[in-house]
Amino acid sequence: MVDDDFMNNSHAHLSVPDEFYMELALAEAKGAAAKGEVPVGAVVVWQQEVIGRGCNRREERQNALCHAEVLAIEAASSRLQSWRLTDCDIYVTLEPCIMCVGAILQARMRRLVFGCLDPKAGAVESLYRLCDDERLNHRLPATGGVMATDCAFLLADFFRRLRHQKNHVQTAERWPSPVEGA
Repeated sequence: MVDDDFMNNSHAHLSVPDEFYMELALAEAKGAAAKGEVPVGAVVVWQQEVIGRGCNRREERQNALCHAEVLAIEAASSRLQSWRLTDCDIYVTLEPCIMCVGAILQARMRRLVFGCLDPKAGAVESLYRLCDDERLNHRLPATGGVMATDCAFLLADFFRRLRHQKNHVQTAERWPSPVEGA
């Protein structure tokens, strides 16, 4: 016997787990790390389809606005030909900063899902709570901690490697002091 619900495509309402999309955001973040950028990635999802992707590109473009979230929103807006992304969710590996939460709010996005907290710049839970600010005309449901360990490890590993490279270069390029016989 064939299930009528299946034949009527009523299974289309089944949601894809947040972890699936966070894995895609992590792939974007890994791409950023490979280019020497801080490994943050974002994807925008509309009707269970990824319509925008982004990773940090500040160094590459020498532009402070090139955060993963902003680039993913830009791509999604281009795809939908609208700045209003009211039926879209955004998945980000790191708690967004003030600028990025502002962009997400301005785009009127439906939901924000992020990986790990950002105690130095986070504007969702860590330093500010912009998604819940009643003074703003749009509020945003936010879910944090999705694959937080994986997201935090990627960032910690990136900065550990960066510190190691910096220390290695400083040691190799150091001129001998007069005491050392220069």
